[in-house]
Amino acid sequence: MAQYKIVSDRYIPYGLKSFSDFTIIKISREGMPRSAADEVSELVKLTDNEMAYLLGMTPRNLHRIPSDKRLGTDASERLLLLKNLLIHALATFEGKDTIVRNWLKTPLYELNDQTPLQMMDTITGFGLVDDVLGRLDYGLPA
Repeated sequence: MAQYKIVSDRYIPYGLKSFSDFTIIKISREGMPRSAADEVSELVKLTDNEMAYLLGMTPRNLHRIPSDKRLGTDASERLLLLKNLLIHALATFEGKDTIVRNWLKTPLYELNDQTPLQMMDTITGFGLVDDVLGRLDYGLPA
């Protein structure tokens, strides 16, 4: 279980930090190591199928990439956006990974009755899901 620290009334897992937009672009162009996908999936125990879907690839293709090889630009960008979003969700739900996992799989009116996971098959979807989290942070109707 990850340790958490409180940062301005939010729980953030130790050692985790969000990436700025420019950092996402830079790292995406370089490519994230395949092993980073496993680390991100562990934050809230996402399945291999869910990770592959979120990275825009098939589970088979994801498994065929050795852990020391780099993901392509698109998959790297999605992985970094996912990491940022999961950090935000963990902060919103006070570090409770089970609640985050359930929330990701719950259809939301604000997302046109789709689940957050379903929305994150596009870059725009990542932004919409993050917007819902932001509204929850401020106690606004999501």
